[in-house]
Amino acid sequence: MYRVAVLGDRDSTYGFGALGLSVFPVEEEEEARRVLKDLMNEDYAIIYITEYFASKLSSLLESQKNNALPVILPIPGISGNTNNGVARIKKMVEQAVGSDILFKEEVGVKK
Repeated sequence: MYRVAVLGDRDSTYGFGALGLSVFPVEEEEEARRVLKDLMNEDYAIIYITEYFASKLSSLLESQKNNALPVILPIPGISGNTNNGVARIKKMVEQAVGSDILFKEEVGVKK
């Protein structure tokens, strides 16, 4: 059975444990890179990662984009929303469907 993981700073992730998700609090970029690589090789269908660490690990996320699983989705962290997560999801949907069926730039996401 597939699981769901949340990766990011402690303050942004600890609440997800109450929902039954696997929580992986990290403090530094290298630690986040190591944990994300480990999670990608385990039975996780979805990995949520805070936007801060997603921006730091963008090359690793790009290398995963052609794989069906796990789906790695950026989420806002405690420091706020940068819209990078929305932009990534928009791009993934455009690649899958062939056009922008979600936003058509109404949320300020640039093409």
